[in-house]
Amino acid sequence: MSKRDKTLKEILDLILYENPSTQDEIAEKLGISRRYVTQLLQPLVKDGTIKRAYMIDLKSYEKFTESYEQHTPPKNSASNVLINDMLNNMARHVHSQLEASFQAVLEYDVDKANKALEMDYTTNNLVEKIRTSVETIVSIDQHSEFSKSMLYTEIAYDLERIGDYCGHVAKFVINDVYTIDDNVLRKLKKMYKTAQKMISLAMKSFIDAETDLKEDLMELEDSIHILQSKSINLIATQMAENSFDEKERSNYFIYLFRVIKAFERIGDISVEMMDVAIEFHDNIPRPTTPRSFR
Repeated sequence: MSKRDKTLKEILDLILYENPSTQDEIAEKLGISRRYVTQLLQPLVKDGTIKRAYMIDLKSYEKFTESYEQHTPPKNSASNVLINDMLNNMARHVHSQLEASFQAVLEYDVDKANKALEMDYTTNNLVEKIRTSVETIVSIDQHSEFSKSMLYTEIAYDLERIGDYCGHVAKFVINDVYTIDDNVLRKLKKMYKTAQKMISLAMKSFIDAETDLKEDLMELEDSIHILQSKSINLIATQMAENSFDEKERSNYFIYLFRVIKAFERIGDISVEMMDVAIEFHDNIPRPTTPRSFR
């Protein structure tokens, strides 16, 4: 890195982490002239990397610094251990949320379904705690790699999305008046177990850097899609045997489809989490094409 680029990088880091209010303050802190500060910053102000009041556009900042060697904190640093523990706790809670939701379906228990739905408040609080913790760590650690640190937050948001789909499962009991046919229920039990395994594998790949688990995860994804297809075929047969004049019966099929879709989406999100893990640990960017078009 040239001396000029090194100085510019120091200026950007100063703006990003110490929030100076004037160019004079920047010059004083770095021991350089104000004129030199102006000279270095002017092109970045013009191209939008630096905005009003010395605010940095982080995407532009990442592009500017990506060619520089940066120190990345070791994976067992205190900050990483803290966030990993928080993610593990959140994953355990989401596992419990999914278990409670499906148990309510198995027992057709409205009270248990409502309690499962209440668990989503904790899920939402956990994702906010992780988000703010990551932002705090980034703000106080000048050497943290911003893009990688934000991947922690992505995993938390993915777990939150799984929590939302757990709600779809629990709501089946609240919304409906029919129990599920035994043949369909057997398929749902398998989808539930597969979804739980997929969440576990995705989290293990991210926390423990075991990205070689992707092959196992993809086999489970194929399995859950096959189960989804078989379940839909069973329901289609049942629908053909029933009159759509019965509004309650029609609603039953709609809500049942949502349960099946919820398990399928939980599997898809688990694969997305695996892609995040591979980007985090192996530096392989995730595909930009949406999964539904691959």
